[in-house]
Amino acid sequence: MGLILLIGTSGSGKSTFAARHFLPTEVVSSDVCRGLVSDDENDLAATPDAFDLLHHLVGIRLRRGLLTVVDATNVQPKARASLLRLARDHDVLVDAIVLDVPESVASSRNGVRTDRSVSSGVVHRQYADLKRSLGKLRREGFRKVHHLRGADAVDAASIRRERAWTDRADLTGPFDVIGDVHGCASELGTLLAKLGWVLEYDDDRVVGASHPEGRTAVFVGDLVDRGPDTPGVLRLVMGMVAAGTALCVAGNHDDKLGRALRGKPVTVSHGLAESLAQLDGETNEFRAAARDFLDGLLSHYVLDEGRLVVAHAGLKEAYHGRASKRVRAFALYGDTSGETDEFGFPDRYPWADDYRGSATVVYGHTPVTVPEWINNTVCIDTGAVFGGSLTALRYPERDFVAVPAEREWYAPTRPVEPPQPVRESAVLRWDDVTGTRWIDSPHAGRVKIPEENAAAAMEVMSRFAVDPRWLVYLPPTMSPTSTSSRDRFLEHPEQAFDDYAAWGVERVVCERKHMGSRAIAVLCRDADVARTRFGVDDGSAGIVYTRTGRSFFSDQTELVDGLRRAVVPLMDSLDSDWLVLDCELLPWSAKALPLIRSQYASVGAAARTALPAARELLAAAAARGLDVSDLAERTQRRDEHARAFRDAYAAYCEAPDAPIRVAPFHILATEGRLLATQQPHPWHLEQLARLDDPLIVRTEHRVVDLSSESDRAAAADWWSELTAAGGEGMVVKPADLSSPRLQPGLKVRGREYLRIIYGPDYTDSLDRLRSRSLKRKRSMAIREHGLGLDALAGFVDRRPLWEIHQSVFAVLAMESEPVDPRL
Repeated sequence: MGLILLIGTSGSGKSTFAARHFLPTEVVSSDVCRGLVSDDENDLAATPDAFDLLHHLVGIRLRRGLLTVVDATNVQPKARASLLRLARDHDVLVDAIVLDVPESVASSRNGVRTDRSVSSGVVHRQYADLKRSLGKLRREGFRKVHHLRGADAVDAASIRRERAWTDRADLTGPFDVIGDVHGCASELGTLLAKLGWVLEYDDDRVVGASHPEGRTAVFVGDLVDRGPDTPGVLRLVMGMVAAGTALCVAGNHDDKLGRALRGKPVTVSHGLAESLAQLDGETNEFRAAARDFLDGLLSHYVLDEGRLVVAHAGLKEAYHGRASKRVRAFALYGDTSGETDEFGFPDRYPWADDYRGSATVVYGHTPVTVPEWINNTVCIDTGAVFGGSLTALRYPERDFVAVPAEREWYAPTRPVEPPQPVRESAVLRWDDVTGTRWIDSPHAGRVKIPEENAAAAMEVMSRFAVDPRWLVYLPPTMSPTSTSSRDRFLEHPEQAFDDYAAWGVERVVCERKHMGSRAIAVLCRDADVARTRFGVDDGSAGIVYTRTGRSFFSDQTELVDGLRRAVVPLMDSLDSDWLVLDCELLPWSAKALPLIRSQYASVGAAARTALPAARELLAAAAARGLDVSDLAERTQRRDEHARAFRDAYAAYCEAPDAPIRVAPFHILATEGRLLATQQPHPWHLEQLARLDDPLIVRTEHRVVDLSSESDRAAAADWWSELTAAGGEGMVVKPADLSSPRLQPGLKVRGREYLRIIYGPDYTDSLDRLRSRSLKRKRSMAIREHGLGLDALAGFVDRRPLWEIHQSVFAVLAMESEPVDPRL
């Protein structure tokens, strides 16, 4: 990341040098830009437009963090100043490469060029500008000036790309990120020991530490001031950094002490006097080493392939990996408004509320009573020097480890901040999802969400969805099995078995398909858990919502309370105060009665009235000698189909006062565990089968070894029994979800149930229906399944709510795609 200016006269070899050492995409050439805006690279009248384009392209590349090389003469200070200003605007460093070839060489080269004509007078003026600039370049703001003197030096030069000092993306951890120490050496030693570090001593002094598991410590800064033993802290951390077992970023107190040790004028306040007094008791060599150490601390580090950023006061996404005065100021002091509060401290803008980055940002600076995750950022300064605790974040585990302060070493001027409630900024915003987007899903791959689908999803989310703080998951759609070729059957278990076997699955679970409404139940042990874990503070302790995120009933209190009581044994056995269940809500008529009345019952009533009358008329016509046998036979068959249709949907209709029941079949997540992928499906059904409550309906199932013909036959016979008795059918699922990009389930519906879906006479159209296409439905099911897992994983990992909602929102957006609903 950075900007390179090639500086030299026409004919000095800049374009050749750029082509030799850099990728074509990394080079922005003024000549090429002139050609793009005028079709003629020699059209000097197009130069202003060409440089407008050049600056635009350079700005885009720098914003995107790409190395950019400007191939232009750049011999005049004004031309360089505009590019240096552009680099400052994007917080990147600039190098200059000066191709200083003799004027005669440049003129000679221009004389044999066929692509353009450059006079010797132009070269002479450019050469004079170059010579005037050479003594001033280093003061213009370049990180380095590489002066290549002569054509031989230009030809012999090689390029070595340096990693930015803040870029340690190659370090992947694991890390122990440690909060503000402020001279609390004893507490630091205790914390390191608790984290498993082995302290190293020289006489009685701790001079280093190592971890037997190869972990790396990362200190968020403010090692010094206020506490009882600033030299002890510096000695330990300096030893760890020198040994390569630790990294440390600069804190504002570290920066101020370093300036004081260099003899710079500083205001001695906020604990600096204590540090200076303690260092007076150390040797000159130690003070010099401490001065050099503090002077070399960087503003921040980017670690773990860009997934972790550590800065003392935090860092907004636009500054990650960047280098400038304002980046360092933000990292040391945070985002301030310029005002001061009633305690005389800078008024800080809550930058974390607006953070939308994917990297986890860990910081300190502003003490809090306990660490608090805000939009994938966390402050781990828990006020050790003020009598609080010294805290570390274990990464990537995201666990907090803390030790209490031995005492209050320094009285706080401002009260330590308590945890804040869930902020509105954590909830999904329109600009998080607007327009056509591509989502890089860990479980589903790269998923496109078209703009029109996003708009449809926003309509549902904003008008009908439950409180979004509960909405941590939406289930995927489910595809039917491949079409059966058996006589009178559209779907049969054998095709589901063949499908999964072809996908490399060895075992499947055949699960009875309840005729109900798909439901997600989010249940907490009590309202306190709902408040602290979900941020819901209305007194509720759970919710049951539809597969599109809507509430099932206007008042769910009785249902939720009953479910919570029923699953308490499950919470106890799983050691969790909350859980998310995938279920069916029964009976179907409890929620689908309007659909039954408006669609199915009207068809059934019309058929049962019209078809018997038609049969009577046809019988009368036959009695008069008319040949209506074919029509009569077809009408009789349609009458039989209509009666079967009516019997099929009526079997799922219960009295309006019938009790609500819930059939759970999957434990999706609990505290700290994404059980949806961590346990085989039979385990889920076995755990749920232990629930003993009238509200809970057990989900019958069979485990099938796909290599066993007897297992397959027995499962197919069971399906036949279920459907013959009026059951909907079954769902076939992988017993072990080896890959999230596998069909999560295939539904195999019974022949009579399919009359509800395709209409009373569908059995007369089986040949046409067998040509139905499942490709789009199956693709949608896999993508929605992966996105749902992303959402759950994010919630388990305590990712920000807006990030979880992006996945949930994407599932809802995909549901607006036009797919045959009968599938």
